[in-house]
Amino acid sequence: MKWEVVIGLEVHVQLNTASKIFSGSSTAFGAEPNTQASAVELALPGVLPVMNKAAVEKAIRLGLALGSTINKKNVFARKNYFYPDLPKGYQISQMDLPIVQHGTLTIQVGDEEKVIHLTRAHLEEDAGKSIHEGLEGLSGVSGIDLNRAGTPLLEIVSEPDMRSPEEAVAYARALHTLVTWLGICDGNMQEGSFRVDANVSVRPEGQVEFGTRREIKNLNSFRFLQQAIEAEIQWQIDTIEDGGKVQQATVLFDPDKGETRAMRSKEDAHDYRYFPDPDLLPVVITQEQIDAVRESMPELPGQMKERFAENFGVSAYDANLLTSSYALARYFEAVAAATGQGKLAANWINGELAASLNRDGLDIAQSPLSAERLAGLIVRIADGTVSSKLAKQVFEAMWGGELSADEVIERDGLKQVSDVGAIEKMVDEAIAANPKAVEEFRAGKEKALNALAGQVMKASKGKANPAQVQEILKQKLGAA
Repeated sequence: MKWEVVIGLEVHVQLNTASKIFSGSSTAFGAEPNTQASAVELALPGVLPVMNKAAVEKAIRLGLALGSTINKKNVFARKNYFYPDLPKGYQISQMDLPIVQHGTLTIQVGDEEKVIHLTRAHLEEDAGKSIHEGLEGLSGVSGIDLNRAGTPLLEIVSEPDMRSPEEAVAYARALHTLVTWLGICDGNMQEGSFRVDANVSVRPEGQVEFGTRREIKNLNSFRFLQQAIEAEIQWQIDTIEDGGKVQQATVLFDPDKGETRAMRSKEDAHDYRYFPDPDLLPVVITQEQIDAVRESMPELPGQMKERFAENFGVSAYDANLLTSSYALARYFEAVAAATGQGKLAANWINGELAASLNRDGLDIAQSPLSAERLAGLIVRIADGTVSSKLAKQVFEAMWGGELSADEVIERDGLKQVSDVGAIEKMVDEAIAANPKAVEEFRAGKEKALNALAGQVMKASKGKANPAQVQEILKQKLGAA
């Protein structure tokens, strides 16, 4: 039987406000346990939550970027459940009237684009963190750190529009790019700033009804997201084909074993007994507030892709890579504007620069090669001072030092030879030394010309202008 996969994602984005959503406690990461938990997070008697205005504005910012509806009146509810790191016994969240509803996000998988629809994005408080140590036997210790409790979260819920792990990862990546681009989240997945829950089900191909879903919780890397979904898909298919039945459940992914395992039966909304929080008034947003946020918005990734294609002549594929982060997009724009060589700049940034950053575990903000210095190299490639092959040597020297492209070219003697007389002499010597290759070329074997060109490049130590070498070879062999 052929199976179709159905995937929807719930993404928890920690908003980068200085203080928590309902108190003035700091949200800084890495403090000593329980040093950033106020009476509000501890749920001491008599305390009242106070709404953080900055969290509301950041939610509006995302809603505008996604083309969503911003609910001018939205309310908070109590989501009731017991967990050790939730002192109140309930989480303040949004249910019936979230701040953001609907909207779309366009993703790219290979050469294809797909629009993913969003159900909602709602504000809520994060819970604390349970820490377990040495749980073997009876010597185990569990601790609760409430520093994270009350950190503002924006939970972004998609429709079940994705049909493969690759689409799910593309959507998560696109959303990660967007929230960091907008400056509402630092995107640090290792610190829990961007966490993904994946709802996965399978159904026979052609069936309209959805299968029973299982939710994979707390995935904090794109690699784990893909692996977890793949493992869950295989588990569900095997279970059904073996005569079993998938039960709705919350599951965890074990990356060491490459498998998902059930944690608890999956709750539905009514199990949480939502009701409006009596301590919080409805949040009322004015059109003036929405307009003010709109005015502060940066150019969005989709708009920038179109502009890069139009102004700099880069392909849709290159534009997609170049807008994977705001910092990278600005880096490319600086190089392209300084050189007038958009396509060449894109090739080097997506090629040599990206490979070097990846090799050294750096992001674009940490690049030892500034946009100004890379632009200097690209100018010398464009004007023929250095060949593309030798330019890679120049790049490596620049990466490991402080010299400019011109200084490296001068120091290492890498200037391209474009003198016609000098190249003609090397071509004549290559023709004389390789009569067999000359004969093969005249017999119609085009590859023989490349062999002759290679001999010329070898004689010039890679400095001869390759285009001139090819042209002069063809002239001489044609004339002969």
